[in-house]
This record gives sequence, structure tokens and C-alpha cells, in this order.
Amino acid sequence: MAIRIGNKVRFLNESGEGIVTRFKDKETAFVEVDGFEIPYNIKKLVLVDTEIVFTSEPEEKTDEEIKNEAVFFVIEPDHELLLLQNELSFYLLNSSSYNLLYTYCIKDKNQYQTIKQGELDPSQKFLLKKVQKHQLKEFAYHKIELLFFKKYHHTAQLPTAEIIHVSDTILKHNDFIPHHDFKFPIWTFTLKDNFIEGKKIEQKLTDYDIDRLRKIKEIKHEEKKSIPHKNPAFLVEKEIDLHAENLMETFKHMSNYEIMQVQLKHFQSNLEEAIANRYYKIVFIHGVGNGRLKQEITTILKKYREVRFQDGEHKKYGYGATEVTIL
Repeated sequence: MAIRIGNKVRFLNESGEGIVTRFKDKETAFVEVDGFEIPYNIKKLVLVDTEIVFTSEPEEKTDEEIKNEAVFFVIEPDHELLLLQNELSFYLLNSSSYNLLYTYCIKDKNQYQTIKQGELDPSQKFLLKKVQKHQLKEFAYHKIELLFFKKYHHTAQLPTAEIIHVSDTILKHNDFIPHHDFKFPIWTFTLKDNFIEGKKIEQKLTDYDIDRLRKIKEIKHEEKKSIPHKNPAFLVEKEIDLHAENLMETFKHMSNYEIMQVQLKHFQSNLEEAIANRYYKIVFIHGVGNGRLKQEITTILKKYREVRFQDGEHKKYGYGATEVTIL
């Protein structure tokens, strides 16, 4: 059973779970746990939210079987009763024989922000995002784009792009249905079906196209000018050293607790400034020590929906820094 980047995994010999972010080699995968990347032996990881059906050779399917193939956007609540639902899980369910290349975006004001992208094999489901029900208005619009392919001969399929609007009203008025791949009844939106009828995708180059290409070639492009970004703060990367000697002239008579409170206050003020000014990235250098300061920083960062965090670049900081990206 292959493990891919983006898969949610559980640890075989200890409690906990995380998301696979990258691979070190054929035997080691990095798993993101509470915002930090930790290397694990692949043999000691168990897939959680991905279910794979694999056969060594593709089986020929009947037309009736192909008619039942589809790809869905799925919403699974954390309870069957509406009044007891607190969390919604959004999945991509590939009930087709095609491989998918997908991008998943959420609307942020007037634009869309990419949250996940990757490849999904046939007969898989993949967890895209979990949202608290009271935050649903902030995550009301979901955009999914799909490309379809197989690693052997197949009928060509056109790409799919859909924007799904999810609201309390829609969920209340749409019946949830039980499904064997999910613990609780689900709400589904069909992204793609009818795989049996291939559409003509090939296009011939017309005289009109040739004429347009000729005109484009004849255009003399003006010399490119450097245009400053409308908001330079988007490009800002900042580095904050939280070592006590950089924050205070003297701390000989202070307890470890008092020193850490000064460090945390400096950390939080710089974090708030970065969020308010929409910085791109900020790195907090906290050192290794006994790990207490890093633990407190992690606890604070978990409260912020506007950020993503991970260990700082190992070659530069070792294990003594946390990198925070402003979303």
C-alpha cells in the first residue's frame, strides 16, 4: 500500500497521527505533527484517510460498470444528529478507474487560496480539510480542478473545474446518505460522471489561428519595466531572535519563568505585527534548551487560523527555530 505526500497517517508503535510532507529516502518519510516535521520509518506508518484498491493489471470494465464511475466532493459531519454536529470534514472521493491530478482552493475575499494539490489514484478518498461548523461562513466556497489520466490506454476526458457553495441552509435541506467508506452519513456533490462518452478534444489549427500567431510574432514588445509590488509587505521575510540576551540587558536575577514570559511577549507582539501587515514569512529563533519555550510557542500558534508553521531550515537553524508562514 503506497504512501504519498499529503496522506494522513497513524504511527504503528506509538499514539498520534500526522500528514506526510516529503520523503528523505525510500525508507523514511517526514510527517507533520503539530506543525513540526518528524522523520519516520515508512514501514511504521499506517494510512488513515486514504483507502487504496490496487491490482497488478487493469481489469476490463463493462459499460454498465463504467456508467457507475464518478468523482465526488464529500462532506462528512462528526455526528448523525444535526444538533450534535460540531465539525465537518471535506473529502475528494474518486470512485472511478482514472487517476486524478487535483487542486483544492478556498475563497478568501475575492480570490481563491490553494490549500491542497496532488494526485489521487482510482478508488481512493482523500481528506481535504476539516472545519468547525461555526466557521462554515468563512469556508463557504470550495473550488476543485481535476485532470484525468490512466497509465494505459483510455478514453480521453476533458478537465473539470467546479465551485461548490456550502452553507447551513444547503446542509439542512439536503439529505445525508450512508456510505460504506464513511463512518457517518455524507452529503455529496458530483464533480464528474459519464466517463463512457469520450468528447472530441483534438483541435485543428485554422487559418484564423495562423493569422493570429503571425500578428503576435510581428508585435514589438516594449521593454519590460520593473513595477513595485502594490503591497511590499507581502514579500517581507523577518527573523526574530528570542534568546534572552538579545531581549534584555540583564536577567541574572530573573527566574526561568520570568525570562520565558518576556520571550513569549516579544514573540506574540512580532507575530501580531506580521499578521496585521500580511508578512510572507517570519522565523522565530528560540534555541533548543529543554524545549519548553518551543512548546509554548507551538501552543500559541495553534490558536491562529491565519498561519502555518513548521521547523525552521535545519541547515541554518538546526532544531532551534520555528518558521511561520502568514496565509
